[in-house]
Amino acid sequence: MARHDYYEVLKVGKNASPDEIKKAYRNLALKHHPDRVSPDKKNEAEERFKEISEAYEVLSDPQKRSTYDQFGHAGLEGAFRGGGFNWSDFTHFDDLRDIFSGFGLDDLLSGFGMNTDFFGSGSSQRRSQRGFDLQSDLEISFEDAVLGAEKNIAIERHEACSACEGTGAKPGSKKKKCDVCGGSGRITRGGGFFSIVTTCDKCGGEGSLITSPCSKCNGSGMERANRNIKLRVPPGVADGMRLRISGEGEAGLRGGKRGDLYVTLTVKPHPIFERNGNDIICKVPITFSQAVFGAEIEIPIIDSKVSMKIPPGTQSGKVFRLRNKGIARLGDYGKGDELVEVFVEVPANLNKEQKELLKKFSESCGEDTNPMAKSFMQKIKQFFK
Repeated sequence: MARHDYYEVLKVGKNASPDEIKKAYRNLALKHHPDRVSPDKKNEAEERFKEISEAYEVLSDPQKRSTYDQFGHAGLEGAFRGGGFNWSDFTHFDDLRDIFSGFGLDDLLSGFGMNTDFFGSGSSQRRSQRGFDLQSDLEISFEDAVLGAEKNIAIERHEACSACEGTGAKPGSKKKKCDVCGGSGRITRGGGFFSIVTTCDKCGGEGSLITSPCSKCNGSGMERANRNIKLRVPPGVADGMRLRISGEGEAGLRGGKRGDLYVTLTVKPHPIFERNGNDIICKVPITFSQAVFGAEIEIPIIDSKVSMKIPPGTQSGKVFRLRNKGIARLGDYGKGDELVEVFVEVPANLNKEQKELLKKFSESCGEDTNPMAKSFMQKIKQFFK
């Protein structure tokens, strides 16, 4: 059967709350109860019920849901026994009991033809378990965010004990068969159509018990270790972005894969530049003379500087665009631009001679010298008519 989007299967939005997800599962589970479908549609109902239960198993688990939201079905490879969902992976039988309290869970399961095979009693050992993901924070400069960089992340994590190689047993010692489960690692409760197989509490599903624990890890099979992990920061990352380093999280159990390391970036503010999407904004002061007569000035860009012409009569607030001098587009080609906004600096600390010259200049100016002021005054006169 083709794999469908879990949110579509339960008919909920991607921002649905846990209560909304549970309610949707309840409604769909009741709809596909075997007593509510005709005999010729029983097989279809069983498949549908299994599909909505798989979706509920993932979306009701915060970690599985987060993984699915980021990586889709591919991110859940190894999360289910045998690579695909089976009833042995379902962990919400208490919810089923609540939903079908009026029908009887045993009747429900037998109505679907479920027996011990549906609950995964075939394996005698508990399967390997993927390690937990780790989270770290990293502060980077504005330049590193724009140009990219390679950084080292210092973390502390669990690794397989170097003395016992993760077995938890003293090197050279032997384990004994668990006397509760008889070495199967599982306990079967109930009988007939409906049997539940659970992990043995005493051996934790291993089927065996350690007789002589490792002195270094005290039988846990794990030890804490400090590691420096290299992180490649790609050009164009933004503040708050999270990068994933595959296989650098906590060690797995019983040969399981390592979890991943997620690094959340904080970009420090820059004294000159600001960011707007993939564009860089730079505010540059120019003198009164440069604005009037025009000039050629040097403009800083993220990794160098360029010359830019200021045309005569440039007004304060004018924005000039430097093509492809901005920030790389992640997952795409090309860059944004640098937007240079100039503002005219009003002269300050003038001496007597300079003030006299400016006064004469002002007196010599007519309406045509300041067209914007002229236009504004005309609008005011029109407004008060």
